[in-house]
Amino acid sequence: MRYFIELAYKGTNYKGWQYQPDADTVQETLNKALSLLLKTEIDIVGAGRTDTGVHAKQMYAHFDYDTEIDAPKLIHKLNSFLPKDIVVFTIIKVAHDAHARFDATKRTYEYHIHSIKDAFENEGSYQFQLPLDIDKMNEACQILFKYNDFECFSKVNTDVHTFNCVIFEANWTQVGAKQNGNKLVFTIAADRFLRNMVRAIVGTMINIGTGKISLADFEKIIESKDRSQAGFSVPAHGLYLTKIEYKFEALANRQ
Repeated sequence: MRYFIELAYKGTNYKGWQYQPDADTVQETLNKALSLLLKTEIDIVGAGRTDTGVHAKQMYAHFDYDTEIDAPKLIHKLNSFLPKDIVVFTIIKVAHDAHARFDATKRTYEYHIHSIKDAFENEGSYQFQLPLDIDKMNEACQILFKYNDFECFSKVNTDVHTFNCVIFEANWTQVGAKQNGNKLVFTIAADRFLRNMVRAIVGTMINIGTGKISLADFEKIIESKDRSQAGFSVPAHGLYLTKIEYKFEALANRQ
């Protein structure tokens, strides 16, 4: 039997989602907890990878187990056993071939930036003190919809077969009143994301917001398909995976 597990985590203390030898990862922490509580070896498969320090407000993974699970009871046990920075929300039974990664139809990320030193934001937002032109940055968001190939924002030497992504949403919003709102949030949704893609897009848009490059330059960067032409990669701790969407009714009923 196959189950989807929905969870969230603060990525500060982990070397990302995916298992690594001699490093604390979210996947390994969950594997150990599930294996102990279910008394058999469990190997979960995530909907994607998050890098070191990246957070997830919503993440899904799947795992296989031979018998029917009492979901509320297992969720309670997991949340009692897991560290405080990982929380499990739901466990649902799905079709035997449902896949947390390949069956996802949409993923949404946020990137948080604050402009004034804040003792409470250090682990979850990137401090950038120079003024940013949010209107220009939102114009750059509209340019993203014109393209599908985002190789220029991908890590080099990646093992993907295509750099194509369909972007559904992209925008910058200012948190707080215009005169004193010191936080910006970038939201982007797509069918898939390349490694480091969101952080590279944000870094490039910061260059637009500071006037370092123009909107025309932004288009040329995308068309170049060259990572070295794009902007810097912003720090991981400001990035959040916020939502993953599935057609759950289809996953439950598929034979």
